[in-house]
Amino acid sequence: MGSLQKLAKRTFIFLNVIVAFLFLLSCCNAFLHPDKWWWVALLAFFFPLFLLLLLLFFIFWLVLRSRVVLISLVCLLIGWKNIHAFFGFNPSGRDFSRKDSTGMRVITWNVRQWDEFITKKTGASGHRQLMLDLLKKQNPDILCLQEFYEPADSSQSNIRYIARELNLPNYYFSRDFHSRNRKYETGSIIFTHYPMGPGHKTLFYPDSAQRTQNIICADLNVNGKIFRIYTTHLQSVLFKPRDFRNVEIIQNAEDSMLEASRSLAKKLKSALGLRGHQADIVRKTLDTCSFPLIVCGDFNDVPNSYTYFHIRGKLQDAFIAKSLGIGRTYTHISPTLRIDYILPSDDFRVLQSMKLNAPYSDHHMVMADLQLEDK
Repeated sequence: MGSLQKLAKRTFIFLNVIVAFLFLLSCCNAFLHPDKWWWVALLAFFFPLFLLLLLLFFIFWLVLRSRVVLISLVCLLIGWKNIHAFFGFNPSGRDFSRKDSTGMRVITWNVRQWDEFITKKTGASGHRQLMLDLLKKQNPDILCLQEFYEPADSSQSNIRYIARELNLPNYYFSRDFHSRNRKYETGSIIFTHYPMGPGHKTLFYPDSAQRTQNIICADLNVNGKIFRIYTTHLQSVLFKPRDFRNVEIIQNAEDSMLEASRSLAKKLKSALGLRGHQADIVRKTLDTCSFPLIVCGDFNDVPNSYTYFHIRGKLQDAFIAKSLGIGRTYTHISPTLRIDYILPSDDFRVLQSMKLNAPYSDHHMVMADLQLEDK
């Protein structure tokens, strides 16, 4: 082997080791609290890139029949739990046009206030009725909505429409925020046609940058069986148009990239820390529940994060259980952002699951058909 070949091989080995180290470090987010390890938590967003590079190195060394392939292989085995949380490997067919009579259809969707304010800013026609019609077509039994918008004008009531047209008369609305002129209120809401017990409540997160971020729950009765449904909206990064411009600057490697990176990192650091503490609160709340449970909502964090692993614990991930692929649910920044989840306890069997793309909110709808098993 010539000196040039040796240099090239050593360079590739060095790069492989660097990628392997970053990959394993990003996997550590499962147990490192982001308030103290925020710089490691940031690596969770780059996990798909590290995984892709590691797979390319694995194939490269495998083709060359080099023992260096063991570096990538060992890392992939160690990080399997993270890989499986990121990517669904279940190609089972799904047909949401049909619903099992013994199952229940659960939908979670951050509706971004029905795009009321977005469409007004752009002068476009509203999406409210289109979004409501889309929900109606899915025929849900339980509907969990974040950033729900309810106008004071009863003739435009979203609650009344959903109760009547979707046959979901029972609901619990957190009513987090009222506009100054009392023209509307927003929050998280749970709709269902199942009987709802008196155990519903709202828990606001301390130090949250937005009062609309909380966890709410309700006890539902299905043929004499009680289970608890939770929905939560965790701390967002609160990106503004300027921040999305900063993302473009970084992607295009423009001259002001360093300044843009610092601005985004500062916002991400703050949000990561707050979400970590909120995830602790959610986990403590779930640990006190003695019923079968489902937790769903907008976690604002990826599957390789402390937030996801800490909240999920021993719960199932409906998407991973019955879907194939990445399952992106957030429409901006990156095609790898799955940040909305349905996580049932082992008391439920996941019949099918999917995310439904819709050109309205900045989040996609997530659906799952579940069956509460006899135990």
